[in-house]
Amino acid sequence: MTINVYEQYFGAHIEWNGDERKGVRVCLVSDSCEGNITYTLQVNFFPHRDKEDFGISYDALSEKVLFQGKGRRSRKREEAFLSTLRDEADSLASALGGKIDWDDPLIEARRG
Repeated sequence: MTINVYEQYFGAHIEWNGDERKGVRVCLVSDSCEGNITYTLQVNFFPHRDKEDFGISYDALSEKVLFQGKGRRSRKREEAFLSTLRDEADSLASALGGKIDWDDPLIEARRG
């Protein structure tokens, strides 16, 4: 079962495939199957041409597996991931050549 533990959209800056991207989706995903669980952090830049444009394009995406092993969802583990989320997401964004504007949330955080 795949669950978005955390998801939020922010203003951002990146030039990707000749297109300026002004938004980013930051997402912590939990995927569990047969007693195994994986937590993945995803950073996905998208055009965001106006305040209604949330059309996600998956060509400017970076992700990192934070944990993979036996177990199930753990609130304590998830809070630990969330406490380092900004630093980890900044690292992924920087590797793509982008920057996340944490002071410009485009929507409120969603928790699952």
